[in-house]
Amino acid sequence: MNNIVFGKYLPLNTVIHNLDPRAKIIAMFFVLIAVFLPAGFIGYGIIALALAAVIVLAKINFRFIIKAFKPMIFMMIFLLIINILSYKDGVLLLSFGFISVYSSALIQTLYIVIRLILMIMTTTILTFTSKPLDLTLGIEYMLTPLKRFNFPAHEIAMIISIALRFIPTIIEETARIMNSQKSRGVDFEEGKLKEKVVAIVSLIVPLFSVAFQRADDLADAMEARGYVPGAKRTRYKQLCYHQSDYVLLASSLILLGSLVAISIVL
Repeated sequence: MNNIVFGKYLPLNTVIHNLDPRAKIIAMFFVLIAVFLPAGFIGYGIIALALAAVIVLAKINFRFIIKAFKPMIFMMIFLLIINILSYKDGVLLLSFGFISVYSSALIQTLYIVIRLILMIMTTTILTFTSKPLDLTLGIEYMLTPLKRFNFPAHEIAMIISIALRFIPTIIEETARIMNSQKSRGVDFEEGKLKEKVVAIVSLIVPLFSVAFQRADDLADAMEARGYVPGAKRTRYKQLCYHQSDYVLLASSLILLGSLVAISIVL
């Protein structure tokens, strides 16, 4: 559990870390839109090079990026198997009983894998280089125009902030409970299916109990400090775009435009 890096922030002093969170969020959306464009392997290669350049500028160790894929491996394998077996187009490469594998299925499966990898890389870079509170502030600023329609921008941003903040905490609590249960003889790896289900239940029940207790303590702390939802609030830190932020936005927009052009040509 300690190897899970999703939602964690790496405190470094780089040009990427110092960017405005609004610019990083907008750039992330541009990249995610580009990922879903039918630009082929050429387009995906361009996105991968752009993300690799950002990783280098942010001084992030590539091992942390690789660790971010571990929680998604099972889902990726499941999607690969389903896609290979369900897609029936192209040249038949393998036929064994009811199992048939076609050339187009392999190509489409490879597209799905690359898209998932690029999406995970993009979101991981954002969380690695942005403090949860900065992300919350950036989301709230971006949702401010919706306040005219009585949209609870601050409340939504606060919920997102709390969720991001509690991801590492829940992971640490899960590891602590697992170690406690292992010391009592619970085996999470060996045994029959029924024994594994019982072991998982012995993990889930105390984890939910701890999560609800932490949520109750957080609510009491916010009330004790005079937090009132919907009240007019002031902030010590004010977001302001700088030249580097405009460079990021322009670069991401150029990337998106290039992928659109490539997809049209293809």
